[in-house]
Amino acid sequence: MARTLRFIIVLLAVVIIASLLASCSKSSNSSGIEPVTFTYFNAAPGEDINTNETTIGAILEKQTGVNFKVEHLVGDLNTKIVEMIVSGEYPDVIVPDVAIDKLVAAGAFRSLNDLIDQYGPNIKRVYGPYFNQMKAKDGNIYFLPFSPIVGKYNPSTSIEQSAFWIQRRVLKEYNYPQIKTLDEYFDLIRRYAEDHPDPNLIGFQALTDLDRFYTLTNAAMHLGGYPNDGSVIVDMETHKATDYGAGPLMKRWMKKLNEVNAQNLFSKSSFVDSYDQYLEKLASGHVLGFFDYQWQVADAFREIRIKSRSSGSDDLDYMPLPIVFDENIVDQYIDLPTFVNNRGIGISVSASDPVRIIKFFDNLLTDDNQRLSNWGIEGETYSVTKEGRYYRNTEQSKYVYTESFRKSFGFSLFEYNWPRYGSGSSLADGNSVNVGRQPEVASVAYSEGDKLILNRYGVKTFTELFADPLYRPWFPAWSIPIEPGSEVQLFVQKKSDLQRKYMPKLVLSKPEEFEELWQEYVTEFNKLEVGVYERYMTEEVQRRIDLVEGKSSITEGVA
Repeated sequence: MARTLRFIIVLLAVVIIASLLASCSKSSNSSGIEPVTFTYFNAAPGEDINTNETTIGAILEKQTGVNFKVEHLVGDLNTKIVEMIVSGEYPDVIVPDVAIDKLVAAGAFRSLNDLIDQYGPNIKRVYGPYFNQMKAKDGNIYFLPFSPIVGKYNPSTSIEQSAFWIQRRVLKEYNYPQIKTLDEYFDLIRRYAEDHPDPNLIGFQALTDLDRFYTLTNAAMHLGGYPNDGSVIVDMETHKATDYGAGPLMKRWMKKLNEVNAQNLFSKSSFVDSYDQYLEKLASGHVLGFFDYQWQVADAFREIRIKSRSSGSDDLDYMPLPIVFDENIVDQYIDLPTFVNNRGIGISVSASDPVRIIKFFDNLLTDDNQRLSNWGIEGETYSVTKEGRYYRNTEQSKYVYTESFRKSFGFSLFEYNWPRYGSGSSLADGNSVNVGRQPEVASVAYSEGDKLILNRYGVKTFTELFADPLYRPWFPAWSIPIEPGSEVQLFVQKKSDLQRKYMPKLVLSKPEEFEELWQEYVTEFNKLEVGVYERYMTEEVQRRIDLVEGKSSITEGVA
């Protein structure tokens, strides 16, 4: 009897435990999908986070059962990538930025061809027109870029790329003058600094930190009337690519900065400041002018705008200007609608379940989830007119654009660095995917100060100040992949090292020393294999033209 009683008690205990376990399983996974967490490495600095700690990430996890543990870069990117390659162990998903070619060459990424064929109907819909440009020379697709245009193209209403920026108080002081040339730009900054002596004022700040050194060098090609093709300028007729690193455009730019430095208008810390320190200076309101890409300084702009609104003045906000060397040069700051194919997100060969990951990517590429990633939730982060047009009312705009909300909701995490509709895309209902490109948002987002300065310059949007981009089927040349360890890559590295050595000297030297230093720099530059680089870039520019214009194709892999 006692033995029977003990058996019944044990049996009841087993049943209760099993019931509890089943209950826990159901409560933790109400969708019936087994939850999983994958690792994700982002080559940009940032705060590590689980995607399901954000509102958007939690919704996506409910749909798919998938969470990502996101790790951001700490330290030097090349060191991190080499460590991965040497170990042969990779995160499940990698967004390696400029190191993407190294990882492809090392065999770190899994081919996506079969995964897309079997599990990627939305990937095919979104990326299908670009498959030929996405394939490596072996016919495989190893990563998904961030720039496919879906639907009707929406041009930007603001400057999203590069410009010479100047504080509005400088323009206001002199009754909003029309300035086009570099000399006029710096003359205005010098004049303001002389009229408003302040030890905290910085006439011109530059960014040279780590792999952002291009911010300093790229200005030269824009001043010459060229778009952002990276380290080369491409002839419109012959399509010959020329490295301008030691050419007349670069000399003229360096010489001008040397003059500005002699006038105590150049921030000498530009060559030692970290990226964060640079942003802090811009956000402080003490910097009168700088050259940069809007997306690279967006955080500083948000801080400046908050300060401006609290003070009731837009004086510290920055105005973008299409500055060139000479009056007769047509500026080319605005990018063509183009497909950038050398940045993206890939699934590593270490991934534990690539099928679950590709299904998550495919699910992200629905209209509903692109709307969620960019606009958020209707009634909370955006509203809809009776005509079906999306907008953000004043109350929503007050908190949606704050950094704390963007992080907690997931906008900071999901607007980029994932498979996505490119910034100029439209949803099926005709609304812009990119919130800033929605006319209803742009008009509401303009402050009274914005409207005033636009009116003073006789335009309705900031982009109207800039010339339309000319058609360049190869654009952008900076996205042409370079094989790690090749002669071309070796040249690029040596040139980078040389410029880091000489450009601080060229800018900070006494004016009478400039010519001698420049000749020394050119002599060292000419010792490098620049011809190898230019021939390669010219061949690849022509190859890309042929691909875009349908004169050649890669037929292997995904059709």
